[in-house]
Amino acid sequence: MKNIRRILITCTVLIVAVLLGVSYYMIEFSLSHDRSNWKPEHTWDFMYEHYPWANEWLDSIRQNNLLADTFVLSEDGRKLHAYYLPCLTDSTSGTRTAVLIHGYKNNALGMLHLGYMYHHDLHCNILLPDLHAHGLSEGEYIRMGWLDRLDALRWCQIADSLFQVPIVVHGISMGAATTMMLSGEENLPQSITHFVEDCGYTSVWDEFKGELKAQFSLPEFPLMYTSSLMCKILQGWGFSEASSLNQVSRATKPMLFIHGDADKFVPFEMVHPLYEAHPGDKQIWLPEGVTHAVSYDVYLVAMKDSRRDGTQYKLLATEFQRVSCIGTSLETCHNIVFGCKYVNNLSFTLVAPL
Repeated sequence: MKNIRRILITCTVLIVAVLLGVSYYMIEFSLSHDRSNWKPEHTWDFMYEHYPWANEWLDSIRQNNLLADTFVLSEDGRKLHAYYLPCLTDSTSGTRTAVLIHGYKNNALGMLHLGYMYHHDLHCNILLPDLHAHGLSEGEYIRMGWLDRLDALRWCQIADSLFQVPIVVHGISMGAATTMMLSGEENLPQSITHFVEDCGYTSVWDEFKGELKAQFSLPEFPLMYTSSLMCKILQGWGFSEASSLNQVSRATKPMLFIHGDADKFVPFEMVHPLYEAHPGDKQIWLPEGVTHAVSYDVYLVAMKDSRRDGTQYKLLATEFQRVSCIGTSLETCHNIVFGCKYVNNLSFTLVAPL
């Protein structure tokens, strides 16, 4: 009997040790971010290569050092970084601000393609934060949007103090999850008028569960439970509490939901419960055949000019600025619908914060 008990105890200890070891590996695999070889020049080069129609604008802001740096301290004492760029054009200059939040293992400079649209075409100030453990911000572990929502709130408060105009928060992928998680907070500045989320996940639990199955062919039990517990102990948050779905259900500001129907990384199906959960004014755009985090490029694919030299894009941007309201409540919130009608057989409507 003693031998059986000893064997059971030994087996239990071994199983627990293996689970803890594998769970720690999962945390390191998914949340640690080694940036030792990264330099801002790498992202600049990427932007020049992939968005050549914006090169003149990129050259202008880079060569004239127009992107200003600013830093804040997070609640845990980490130094967080962001760029900001005031709008310097005439008439409508600086009447609105876009806070643009990047995705998983990206950085603030990687949002300059959206920065081009908001700053160059829509004459908005822009603020581009580096999330915790990304870009020039300090930190070793990615927070998947949950604790980032509090940092995003700080950045919105800073944007408010810098520009003192209405704010839209626009995030892509993990940045979209951050945006949705922020949207449900109670103490939002009144200056935040709209949110735009592009291919965000319903929760960290749902996203990691899918990746666990896709990459390792493993079920959620027991690793998701032990990994979430370990994350809670080590990082102060668990996978299930990091829920965009729960936060969106508390949102009080209008939101645009974007998700390509060919997205496999953050499954397309996630957008529907998110959209349904939002209790207020909302719109949804589901571009066909679009994979993860490239819905913005559909603007360019829709153009006749396959060279992407910006000619057709500028025509589209002009169309964007025509105002057509989609409802009294959205109109009351000063919401603008960017109407893009049948551009190369592509028909969609974008809600944007102007």
